[in-house]
Amino acid sequence: METKRAIIAIILSLLILVGYQYLIVPRLTPMVAPDAATAPVATEQAPAQTAMATTDTPQPAGIESPADALALQGEEESRPAREITVDTARYAAVLSEAGGGFKSFKLKEYRKELAADSEPVELITTDPAAELPLFFSWGVEPERARIALLAADRTALATSDGNDATLTMRGQLPSGLEITRTMTFNDQDYGIQLRIEVRNTSGQSLQGAPYLRLVNKPISANVSHVFYGPAAYVDGELHEIAPKDLAKGEQSLQGKISWAAYESTYFMCGIIPARPDAARLRMSADQNEKVSTVLSGANDVIAPQESRTYEYTIYFGPKKLDTLKEMGHDLAKIVDFGWFDAMGKPTLQLLNFLNKYFHNYGIAIILVTIIIKLIFWPISHKGMKSMKTMQKIQPKMAKLREKYKDDQAQLNQEMMKLYQTYKINPLGGCLPMLLQIPVFFALYKVLLQTIELRHAPFMLWITDLSAPDRLSLGFHIPYLGGLPVLTLLMGGSMFLQQKMTPTSGDPTQAKMMLFLPVIFTFMFINFASGLVLYWFLNNLLSMLQQHIINRQADAEA
Repeated sequence: METKRAIIAIILSLLILVGYQYLIVPRLTPMVAPDAATAPVATEQAPAQTAMATTDTPQPAGIESPADALALQGEEESRPAREITVDTARYAAVLSEAGGGFKSFKLKEYRKELAADSEPVELITTDPAAELPLFFSWGVEPERARIALLAADRTALATSDGNDATLTMRGQLPSGLEITRTMTFNDQDYGIQLRIEVRNTSGQSLQGAPYLRLVNKPISANVSHVFYGPAAYVDGELHEIAPKDLAKGEQSLQGKISWAAYESTYFMCGIIPARPDAARLRMSADQNEKVSTVLSGANDVIAPQESRTYEYTIYFGPKKLDTLKEMGHDLAKIVDFGWFDAMGKPTLQLLNFLNKYFHNYGIAIILVTIIIKLIFWPISHKGMKSMKTMQKIQPKMAKLREKYKDDQAQLNQEMMKLYQTYKINPLGGCLPMLLQIPVFFALYKVLLQTIELRHAPFMLWITDLSAPDRLSLGFHIPYLGGLPVLTLLMGGSMFLQQKMTPTSGDPTQAKMMLFLPVIFTFMFINFASGLVLYWFLNNLLSMLQQHIINRQADAEA
């Protein structure tokens, strides 16, 4: 019976530890069915009769659709588009007068690689003007619109001493629309205010809807089994749709859209509409995982010489929980730990709190491990005492097995009486480990996904707590590169812990339990070093606790 329980415990541990990251991948279905047709690719001159059609309602007499070929007339149309540089304390960006989108957005506080001379992280991964993030069109979907050449009021701006800087870009379109883009950059955060005014200078009313588009490819190398792609927070629910699913067909979301974004493991490009109730989101992707996200508003009719204004907050930056909370608009919901979110976020907040005082996330992990161990100490203590008592009654259990070897039902009854007599819970030894599994996975998700731990050093050879630990020996070890010292120490501590733990007396079970550290060592080789540090220290604390219990038992004897 004990052997069966040991086998079940090992199988469950393996299923949970290994199967989880492959089976539980956040994949939420869209709120509405995909559109029937994908918008055509942008052309030099799209047919005017296909420009509108954002509603099935018949168009009132005297109201027309604007031309969808958005190009300036006259001599200015042929001049080259200039680039505008933006420099703040947090990022350095480049915009283009061709459509007004970002050509570059580099984060000054984050490097691509751990090396000190590594380049800053670049969030823009597209090149054509039509695919630059934040391309705006009115009355025609972005895919069918020509790129407007806008005139910027300056070619360079910088923020300093906490002051804002503003850029204005204007253009006159053939349809009679005048577009004015105003962007306000803040020196202290990643939030950008985007205000777009659409004025009708023609002699007739025009009907259309505003469109703001993001086109993204993977921002950086993503951690395996962590979601990347388009995401949105709609009607109080997080939606994350994998690019490979979008490649099968366009999908749409409609409702109260708090924000729409493209995310990687650690970074995001997001749009927050000022009017979330009047928004619709359309997403598509190609086979190369290039994702198009189009945020559209409600239909408007603009009378001659009147205008409409559309406002957005733009967030291009890290998925840092505290920073996102300061931005508001439920933007922090993009940091999601799945089933373990309720435990993961408090764990992250505790790590951040401790790091403020010790300035070392490795020390913070050690302290969190001690805190968790103290919380579970009474339960673990009771389980370990139960196992110690079970070891003492092994002779009695052996006699019962011999006496009732041909009557399994009677043997089970006698075993239960024996457990009751000595107040033993046969599952008491497994309970502490089972209770720690949610804590383990919460910390696993935190260390794997949160930017706070990215490139965070601990000590000696451990320079990145979000990466596997490897000690360089001056030569390359096949499949590993360096020596996983901390992982080997963790496996060794687990072996010693098993040697200290009382056994049931079953030789088969004892051998299986001793083999478990080998399995765990191989499993942990490519885990984040911060997670291995947690498990290693937890083993040491468990060994200390077992030593205390063993001394108490010897004293009582």
